[in-house]
Amino acid sequence: MIRHLITGWSGRVARYCGLALTALLVLTSCTPAPEAPLRIAIHAWPGYETLHLAQQQSYFQPSRIRLTEMTNASQTSLALRNGTVEAGCLTLDEVLSLAQDGIDLRIVLVMDISDGADAVMARPGFTEPKTLRGKRIALENGAVGAIMLDALLETAKLKVSDVELVSATVDEHEKIYRSGKVDAVVTFEPVRSALLKQGAHVIFDSRKIPERIMDVLVVRNDKLNEHRQALKDIVAAHFRALEYQKQQPQEAAKILAPFLNVAAHEVIAQYDGLKVPSLEENRHFLSGAQPVLNSRAADLAGLMLRHRLLQRRANTAQLSTPEFLPWEK
Repeated sequence: MIRHLITGWSGRVARYCGLALTALLVLTSCTPAPEAPLRIAIHAWPGYETLHLAQQQSYFQPSRIRLTEMTNASQTSLALRNGTVEAGCLTLDEVLSLAQDGIDLRIVLVMDISDGADAVMARPGFTEPKTLRGKRIALENGAVGAIMLDALLETAKLKVSDVELVSATVDEHEKIYRSGKVDAVVTFEPVRSALLKQGAHVIFDSRKIPERIMDVLVVRNDKLNEHRQALKDIVAAHFRALEYQKQQPQEAAKILAPFLNVAAHEVIAQYDGLKVPSLEENRHFLSGAQPVLNSRAADLAGLMLRHRLLQRRANTAQLSTPEFLPWEK
């Protein structure tokens, strides 16, 4: 009798446990998996720092958006290529280099435009571009160097054969100028400011070629739908941080100093020669049947092909989208 009671009780417990386990499995299967965050590759550059500012000011949810720190643009490009991040901050030419290899990307934000930050620095005595005929010019072997050189030579009515080009990476620019081996250097901040202190002067800069050199936020096209809300959030956070930076420049400088690896009082000077487009300007670049940015990218792709910086023409017809820009006041 006792054995029968114990057996019956054990059976009921087993049934109840089985039912509970089944219910738990059903509930677990119905609970949606946590949304994976949008990973954005970012490296130190003044034009990108609105994203760090937005992060520090809690303008977006860290569970939805994650800034992935990189040391340089090459790492960002590799991460986008391999799919270890969904988005990244790059120059337009770097985007085109990925696009030529079939990496389908969409530009969702123009972050900054060079407006004097890129410059040709010449020795005293060279007063205008045409005086560089027959002289040695150092530059980095990349699209920005090619853009600046093309514009310089066009202004001076010179051909490439009229000057002697010396290949030098940006970290070598200051040293090669000090050595006296070159007469001019095609460079950008912070080397531009360093060369000014050594007596060089600006003979030509990116103010003369507006909207030719720019940085953008780009996203893998196959991840747009998955991270649609996160993309809207980060673009809105960028403009919110930009407004904070305008209203509270000193406070913003304190926040950004560690990311730029400079003292707080040096942060504002880092933006000399950079233009950060407003929301309206972004709408101008990204909207319309034939977006202005796509046209700029096509022109740049042609220049890169001529300088053999691209092996084949990148598809620029659908490179940008305005759908993540805020449209309501």
